[in-house]
Amino acid sequence: MPLAEENTLSGDPPPTLPVVIIGNGPSGICLSYMLSGYRPYLSPDALHPNPILHSKLEEARHLSVPEQDLEYLSEGLEGRSSNPVAVLFDTLLHPNADFGYDYPSVLQWKLEQEHYIPHIVLGKGPPGGAWHDMEGSMLTLSLGDWMELPGLKFKDWAMGKRRNIKSDRATPGEVASYYKHYVKVMGIQRNFLDNTYITSVAKPYREPDTSVSHDPEDVSSEENRIDKDDGEPLLKKNWEVHGYRRTADGSHQPFCLFAESLVLATGTFDAPARLEVHGEALPYVSHSVADFEEAVSKGRLSGVVDPVLIVGAGLTAADAVLCAHNNNIPVIHVFRRRLNDPSLIFKQLPKKLYPEYHKVYHMMCKQLYSAASNLYPSYTSYPEHFVLSFKPDMKCVLQGTGGLKKVLKISMAVVLIGSHPNLFFLKEQGRSLGHHHNQPITCKGNPVAIDPFTYESSKEPNLFALGPLVGDNFIRFLKGGTLAITRCLQMRQKKKRHRLVESGSEDHVP
Repeated sequence: MPLAEENTLSGDPPPTLPVVIIGNGPSGICLSYMLSGYRPYLSPDALHPNPILHSKLEEARHLSVPEQDLEYLSEGLEGRSSNPVAVLFDTLLHPNADFGYDYPSVLQWKLEQEHYIPHIVLGKGPPGGAWHDMEGSMLTLSLGDWMELPGLKFKDWAMGKRRNIKSDRATPGEVASYYKHYVKVMGIQRNFLDNTYITSVAKPYREPDTSVSHDPEDVSSEENRIDKDDGEPLLKKNWEVHGYRRTADGSHQPFCLFAESLVLATGTFDAPARLEVHGEALPYVSHSVADFEEAVSKGRLSGVVDPVLIVGAGLTAADAVLCAHNNNIPVIHVFRRRLNDPSLIFKQLPKKLYPEYHKVYHMMCKQLYSAASNLYPSYTSYPEHFVLSFKPDMKCVLQGTGGLKKVLKISMAVVLIGSHPNLFFLKEQGRSLGHHHNQPITCKGNPVAIDPFTYESSKEPNLFALGPLVGDNFIRFLKGGTLAITRCLQMRQKKKRHRLVESGSEDHVP
């Protein structure tokens, strides 16, 4: 369905869609795939290694997974996600993957056109989202198979496309190309609109003190009523979405549309986290590993005497350390955590699969500022330190746990301490949606609060969220959110259709 221009001369009202998805990364793509009518069933010859789960699946073999009780199927399963449906769907697609097994999926996919739910996916760039903006040569954290979406195996797509494969891990460039191709080959491209930018999302009228019911059989809360001052009932409005589409000539074409249900699938790469210290806005301070790599590739740091300061103890910071190390650029690596902190990501990665990250961790442990070591003479780590300020004369002030301050001369600072979702288009940037009220939404500390079996917001009816917004940062697990949302919307659509038939209005059923 084409977008309606806000300044249309026809006077026609903006279109209303059952579902609008904001974000065209893997979350939005996978949800569009399932809303387009693709349904997973237990394969005829499949045998899941978990006998209890397999027994449950056999009980309703004739039903697709979205038609079954997800809470019942999820019971007792454990995995690297706090969302039970995410763990369920992952163990169906990749049985026992966390134990090192490579069992095939126990699901088969069927296209059932009668289950199509009209929707649109809005994204700033081509399908794949932030993957198109990532460095194309580094290896991804996850195995290539774990980056794939249902119905198209990554290995099958990659046959004949890849360089000599020395690792099962893929590059971000390969993953981005895979997602773009996926949308085409699955026939869901009509649901996607690229180059779209959302400026505001609101629900014009809201019922005060409404509690969200999470019974998946419930009808969409758009049918809930509120009372006006004169006591007459008034239907609650749908979501109103405003934005613009960037055209080929660079101009902006504004649009407005309405959505019965809104899905947030924006990811968390829009807003790099900041230290919030004095001097952080100085030109030599960057918050992007891509900017650092560009400076390296263009020779801006070649032959420098002063080291580059890298702040952070995550994988992106490790990528920057590796980039500097491989280009003989001296590094000062500053991070707040202890070296034996069990939550450090390096402690959670198998050495065999991630040798380069374990090399960085080895450097962090051996090349301490307080110890004499010549293993990596161009690298120095400062654990349990934080940045106090940046100075205009290219100096940085650090402070350790003992309170001692250090002033270091640097050539560039790269602050890589994570990123936050940018929900500026929502009222108060979506602060009311998190577990901690009136605090910014973050993927770890304050994700969007949802019903675990529908992924509907606990605070706002007909608003759904998935992926990093609800704490699922791995593509393996974000797919569970698409299963839960699809089931919820399908059951509501079924209930609505049944009500219309009972009322004699079946000719108007969408």
